[in-house]
Amino acid sequence: MDWRALMQPHRIVLMALFAAFVIWCAVSLRWDWIPTYAPLALEGLWRTIWLLAVTCVLGFLLAVPLGLAQAIGPWYLSAPAKVFCTVIRGTPILLQIWLLYYGLGSLFPQIPWIRGSELWPYLRQAWPYAVLALTLSYAGYEGEIMRGAFASVRKGQLEAAQSFGMPRFTMFRRIWLPQAIRSVLPTLGGETILQLKATPLVATITVVEIYAVSSRIRADTFVVYEPLLLLALIYLIIAGIITLIFRRIELQVPAR
Repeated sequence: MDWRALMQPHRIVLMALFAAFVIWCAVSLRWDWIPTYAPLALEGLWRTIWLLAVTCVLGFLLAVPLGLAQAIGPWYLSAPAKVFCTVIRGTPILLQIWLLYYGLGSLFPQIPWIRGSELWPYLRQAWPYAVLALTLSYAGYEGEIMRGAFASVRKGQLEAAQSFGMPRFTMFRRIWLPQAIRSVLPTLGGETILQLKATPLVATITVVEIYAVSSRIRADTFVVYEPLLLLALIYLIIAGIITLIFRRIELQVPAR
């Protein structure tokens, strides 16, 4: 750590102001509700992290073929992929969540074979629609980013691999995909943080994550600012962890 840079006057002033704000919050605000709602808050925090991890992984797995289809696919693959990414990126995610939950959620009960299937106990809940909406949203944004990443890989490397007789899938796995991912890592970290900030929207369809817990605390105790301040701190900590993880990955992944 560079202590000389850390001890610059403007940073000392900012740290002092932050410490004073923390002390004021601890002394002046009301925190007696924390022991009562701590178990519910931990459950909501776990659900937020679970939603973030699952939807980012599934969304990225879907974004890779979407980007590849737009980069080199024939028109009957590239056109639907382009339309999908355009629609997802051009409409609010809240609208997408409502369309899936109130649309499919209202359609499925009218189909007898779905109501009689083993999936019905899950489809009647809200969380599958939240996972689907967040996954599609992440895939739509990352699909467009991966399109540019695939197109940015130098063609000479791919041509050299083909000239040595390397199979297409091996070339994709060992050359094309790693270099594309390496080029989008900073953007991928930013999109993951944006995905974190989109998770509170699932509270509108009764999924109880950390934001929904804070809303319940405000409704039960009439304490307004304290739950929101604690919620902001939780999101800041998670976003900081995501940033550190991606920076560490960027340092470990070799440059082109």
